[in-house]
Amino acid sequence: MIRPDEHTADQTSDLPLVKSRVKLWGGRFDEPTDAFVEAFTASVGFDQRLFREDIAGSTAHAKMLAHVGVLTNEECDKILHGLNTILLDIERGDFAWVVAYEDVHMNIEARLIDRIGDVGKKLHTGRSRNDQVATDVRLYLRGAIDRMIQALNRLRGALVDLAEREADTVMPGFTHLQVAQPISFGHHLLAWYEMLTRDAERLADVRRRVNILPLGSAALAGTSYPLDRDYVAQLLGFEGVSRNSLDAVSDRDFAIEFLSATALIMMHLSRMSEELILWTSAQFGFIDLPDRFCTGSSIMPQKKNPDVPELVRGKTGRVYGDLFALLTLMKGQPLAYNKDNQEDKEPLFDAIDTVMGSLRAFGDMIPALQPNRERMRAAAKQGFSTATDLADYLVRQGVPFRDAHEIVGKAVRHAQTAGCDLSELPLAELQNFSPKISEDIFAVLTLEGSMAARNITGGTAPAQVHAQVIAARKTLVKT
Repeated sequence: MIRPDEHTADQTSDLPLVKSRVKLWGGRFDEPTDAFVEAFTASVGFDQRLFREDIAGSTAHAKMLAHVGVLTNEECDKILHGLNTILLDIERGDFAWVVAYEDVHMNIEARLIDRIGDVGKKLHTGRSRNDQVATDVRLYLRGAIDRMIQALNRLRGALVDLAEREADTVMPGFTHLQVAQPISFGHHLLAWYEMLTRDAERLADVRRRVNILPLGSAALAGTSYPLDRDYVAQLLGFEGVSRNSLDAVSDRDFAIEFLSATALIMMHLSRMSEELILWTSAQFGFIDLPDRFCTGSSIMPQKKNPDVPELVRGKTGRVYGDLFALLTLMKGQPLAYNKDNQEDKEPLFDAIDTVMGSLRAFGDMIPALQPNRERMRAAAKQGFSTATDLADYLVRQGVPFRDAHEIVGKAVRHAQTAGCDLSELPLAELQNFSPKISEDIFAVLTLEGSMAARNITGGTAPAQVHAQVIAARKTLVKT
């Protein structure tokens, strides 16, 4: 199986661009391309990062051409050797990208012809740049998805570890950003884990639709050469081949679906960022981030700014923009391939780089997060967070829930006037609201009692948090 090497970023963007060479497709033209148009229409400045995928696809295509007898074994060996030396040149930084050759495909093909002669011209038999680029992008995206899932799993593992340590830590749970009920800090962290788990599952599902081979569709109608597309798919690790050549060369649904998944990842990271930013503020003080993830102010010496989560929150809009750019790019295109599709790569590459950077930042930051357990506990005691527990207690004593709700509401109003928590009211005063309240109510109104009472699957009880941690670790081992 032929697979491009793992890579995480554009390793060729600083290589020189040469501006004038003879076109490989210029036979039909009587005048050269305008210099501005040549630069304006070229994509090699950004699609050169596909060089590994392009060479892997060309290698498989050459082997298939020899397999079906279009190339001799000797011709195939020359092409494969030439492609391998070009790959080494690019990895060493010893490759001049030529603007006149427009894109990564023509640059590599032109260098191949320069290096091995006319036999290099045979490589393009039975294919077009249309199916070639569609193959390269799918190969690149497949690798990016695998790396992104690994990064998600690293962050998910960090959350599980922290959740296990903080299963018994009490914090306020919020609705409408108002104190609602006491919850386990570990339970809150596992809510983040669930978000990221869905993200990893979505990416795995997207990967199935990415992993379809378009090569062999040629420009739009297939080819008259007896290509063995299944053989190429096997060499490149694709799960199947495309069924319609028109769709195969013009489809970018897989890229849009991927960007949708990355937009959701960033939305989740942004929500996490928002909470981290709130929690580090003096008003909350729930957590502390190590200095290495923060910056100071140029004018206010006391400041410690949570720049990493703030920046991730900001970068979310960037990835949303990448998604909408590709949706807009595709919305008016007739079949089949159009030059518009050259614009698919920059938003795709940008989203990959942005998400991978954000996941790395969070994967480094979350294990270093330091909770302030005392501040969390003090905050959980505010806002009458155990009021629902009092209502549930009354229901267990035979009071209809709606009546219990009204009783507790009146008790809360009384406690507000008295300037104390429900748990601090004397039993006699609580019994003024309902004679069914007994001495055992004070065990119910504790923060720990409130948490422990929610010992149901998916609940915040520490026992449930530990069970969720065990289940999560089993899932992470499988992935």
